[in-house]
Amino acid sequence: MILHHAVEGAGRPLLLLHPVGIDLTFLAPLAALLARRYRVMRMDLRGHGASPLMPLAHDLGDFADDVHETLLHTGFGPCAVAGFSFGGMVAQTLALRHAGDVAALIACAGPCTQTPEGRLVAAARGTDALERGMGAVLEAAMDRWFTPAFRASGAAAAAEKHLRERDPRGWAQGWKAIAAIDTLPHLARVAVPTLGIAGELDKSSPPHIVKMIADAVPGARFAVIPGAPHMLFIEKPEAVAQAIEGFLGP
Repeated sequence: MILHHAVEGAGRPLLLLHPVGIDLTFLAPLAALLARRYRVMRMDLRGHGASPLMPLAHDLGDFADDVHETLLHTGFGPCAVAGFSFGGMVAQTLALRHAGDVAALIACAGPCTQTPEGRLVAAARGTDALERGMGAVLEAAMDRWFTPAFRASGAAAAAEKHLRERDPRGWAQGWKAIAAIDTLPHLARVAVPTLGIAGELDKSSPPHIVKMIADAVPGARFAVIPGAPHMLFIEKPEAVAQAIEGFLGP
């Protein structure tokens, strides 16, 4: 599947992948910062934004294969890949499944495996939306995603509106894939420069969860963004851009 995408800037190619439930538009502020030094592509993953929902994806491999096909179609790869939360899980899977696409891996605010309890919770987030609508998962998602101060300022309103109005099937297929993630046993095979980035205040994937990725990939680096929640690239785009630039260089 060829995914909807946007490209800006010039220089070394860098792909940004969004979390579950939102789309490439929410990566625009970060992309604008990074486009001062890099040629930046953003993609809508399957079932998100302007990319097709059908056929429904079943696992992270389906999402990674879509990214691979789009990179081939556009000639954008090999590239550095920075993925956030669900996008970071897709990025890990892409690096394992299509290693030639990935020149550097930046996995942010997401895990490489789940506990049995975590898998049940993740799966339930998808089925709850299918059975009761997006309103049933909205408040819990906003609480996980943003700091109270950011929400109180009204700055999270666009993400809340977007999530409320989205097709629950796209949300559910993402959570089904998240529930099954288990890249950890294979990350030692990743042979490109790798950085894990965590938000200090992330409720969903606190720093020790992201550090598991850095610990598993030979030579990988790890960074924590102070004061940042799960949606670190929305609340702290400048700090995230600085961490990425410091890692990738010119």
